[in-house]
Amino acid sequence: MDLQTLIEPTLAGMGYELVTLDKVGRGLLRVFIDSPNGINLDDCVRVSNQLTRLLMVENVDYDRLEVSSPGTDRPLVKEADFARFNGERALVKLHAPLDGRKRFTGLIRGLQDGVLQMDVEGVLVAIPLIEVDSAHLAPLLEGSTRRVR
Repeated sequence: MDLQTLIEPTLAGMGYELVTLDKVGRGLLRVFIDSPNGINLDDCVRVSNQLTRLLMVENVDYDRLEVSSPGTDRPLVKEADFARFNGERALVKLHAPLDGRKRFTGLIRGLQDGVLQMDVEGVLVAIPLIEVDSAHLAPLLEGSTRRVR
């Protein structure tokens, strides 16, 4: 059974977005959720209770469920993530070098036809999404040039 296919519609019906889903070790299931208004502890409890019932009804074998916010360095997984966070600072890692680099940090400036546009130190860089290995938001610490890790 595909857990993402099972969980995603339930979360959407509750007003949440599934960011990532990880099965870790022996039975740990981690679910990271988001919403336009952000996530707080009550949201995590509400989703945890609903998913516990869903997983029981669907007879999904797991030992422990963790539900949490993706944090300030939220992963960017889907095309919709790049559109939603247009104008935000992100770190993008590629499978293979592009112009001699595999890591780009800059502002998301749009997405068109599967190509991400990023402003990297004042230069507009076009990155095909198919080449992206991983990406996440890279906000700056307030009053600093260091990013949140």
